[in-house]
Amino acid sequence: MSEHGGVPGAGLVKGLAVTLKTMTRRSTTQQYPDVAPELPPRSRGVIALLEENCTVCMLCARECPDWCIYIDSHKEEVAVPGAARPRQRNVLDKFDIDFSLCMYCGICIEVCPFDALYWSPEFEYAEYDIKDLLHDKEHLGEWMATVPPPPAHDPLGDPSKEETTAARKAAGPPARPAPTRVRPDAAGEPGGGAAS
Repeated sequence: MSEHGGVPGAGLVKGLAVTLKTMTRRSTTQQYPDVAPELPPRSRGVIALLEENCTVCMLCARECPDWCIYIDSHKEEVAVPGAARPRQRNVLDKFDIDFSLCMYCGICIEVCPFDALYWSPEFEYAEYDIKDLLHDKEHLGEWMATVPPPPAHDPLGDPSKEETTAARKAAGPPARPAPTRVRPDAAGEPGGGAAS
């Protein structure tokens, strides 16, 4: 008996069983360059940018553990009719991601409050020069065409916040309950009650 209480050599037999099972199975080779692989849904390939949604809040650049996102912007004044003074808004000048540094953790996509960053399943963007892995906002915008639609909502799950809000607005304001009249007791009624 072994010191762990099992049969001696049981681990060796299990390992050999796995080897024999693998040896009898026919191997399949994926013909990758000629045949595109079937990727799992929502796989992580490259990060795409929807420039219209970016407000230059810098959350993605601040939260990136590799510091591979470079953002530059300027402020523009926007005249709002009826406002006392013009408002300012940030205009995106530069949004670059260095994919030679990126570790594809997805933190930038998760922290973006305005849905400006998305995963694209495209993975064929290898370059001969490492400097070409720095993608600018135009190049990142081109990947948006390959972003798959979001998965369907689980019918057994909770409704999304948007659906709940829309249903509440469609139902209208909540009905107010009718005021209840409090009947004064006999002591409080005029002309009635106990004499003191």
